Amino acid sequence: QVQLVESGGGSVQSGGSLRLSCAASGYSYMKHCMGWFRQAPGKEREGVVRIDSRGGTTYGDSVKGRFTISQDNAKHTLYLQMNSLEPADTAMYYCAAAEWWSTCHSIGDFAYWGQGTQVTVSK
Repeated sequence: QVQLVESGGGSVQSGGSLRLSCAASGYSYMKHCMGWFRQAPGKEREGVVRIDSRGGTTYGDSVKGRFTISQDNAKHTLYLQMNSLEPADTAMYYCAAAEWWSTCHSIGDFAYWGQGTQVTVSK
């Protein structure tokens, strides 16, 4: 059973930083494309960043230069370092993983999702 558990969300002021973690279990972690998504109230879920099975990364335009994805294979954990946070970054953040045989070009490719962790950025 694939499980993804996020942690690290919280409330910060504009300009602050947070690091989100996603603990993965139940599958071959290293071979799966994984990603971070977010959803603000009243908005569609959007991609923040994804990392493919070869370590290639794709960032959303709004977070480039501020957010960094990384992974600790030994700990089966995915991270999202978020710096220079802005009120527009306020959302529920989700970790997701695709099947090992799948590409991950769209949100529909991600088969497994965590429960989410809330990030709130105040002015």
